[in-house]
Amino acid sequence: MNNILDIAKRVLTIEAEAVSALTEKLNSDFERAVEIIFNSKGRVVVTGMGKSGLVGKKIAATLASTGTPAFFLHPAEASHGDLGMVTSDDIIVAISNSGETEELVGLIPFLKRFNVSLISLTGNPNSTISKAADVTLDVSVKEEACPMGIVPTASTTATMAMGDALAVALLIKRGFKEEDFAFFHPGGSLGKKLFIKVKDLMHTGDALPLISPDISMIEATVEISSKRLGVTIVADNNRKILGVITDGDLRRGIEKWGKAFFDMKARDVMTKNPKTITEDELAVKALSIMQKHSITSLLVPDDNDRAIGVIHLHDILRQGIV
Repeated sequence: MNNILDIAKRVLTIEAEAVSALTEKLNSDFERAVEIIFNSKGRVVVTGMGKSGLVGKKIAATLASTGTPAFFLHPAEASHGDLGMVTSDDIIVAISNSGETEELVGLIPFLKRFNVSLISLTGNPNSTISKAADVTLDVSVKEEACPMGIVPTASTTATMAMGDALAVALLIKRGFKEEDFAFFHPGGSLGKKLFIKVKDLMHTGDALPLISPDISMIEATVEISSKRLGVTIVADNNRKILGVITDGDLRRGIEKWGKAFFDMKARDVMTKNPKTITEDELAVKALSIMQKHSITSLLVPDDNDRAIGVIHLHDILRQGIV
């Protein structure tokens, strides 16, 4: 078992050193590559064969999700019609450890003919692809992590790291913010936190628990039970919020007054100045308020303090907003 762990440690050490060594290779070529992509009116077309292609798909996905339009183009398919997806405004990012990958070399005449900019990520700066490129980023490694030195391991790790460096540099140069990231990830937890508002989740209309201050606590209990939110709003004839009664108030009232509790009026039991939130606030803000005050719901008033909704903790959690 120790031998297995030693092997794993060696692999991780070699790959970590390969990534670390890239910092010494960074120069003005990297800055130029960022400028070419940043100033492009087109998209970044990432291409590569085999393991390099898999790394290229990840790089393209990272670029696309951080504000740089990008997609992956399989080089073998490119020469059989898919080059029609490439325009003269696009930037090709070609990934090849050897720099001599046949399918990529075969694209060079097309790129030159249509004046498409080429950025290469290669372990051989003197290769055919490097010489044809406008900019070459050196991702060479001292050794692969496999004992035979032929399985793409450290080299693919280094290439992916260089792709991340490009994406982050572009992200910062574009002034890309958390909100922008969420825009491209509306289905993710971050997107939900930044897009879902109180008005998207709150209970309104007939689902809104609402009573007048003069009704008995028997009627108030029925309203709380029937609307299944554990709360009811106490409001005047114009729906102006006067207070709130929760199922916790019911339990405490019964313990304190017994049967007499049900003959009391809502105004005698309600909590005045309940916690509220506007409908245009983010649902995650509502969750924060609930957690801070150890409550499970918030009332939603309009600009005139009239009740228009209730948002419950469970509504927020069901959306995966945590």
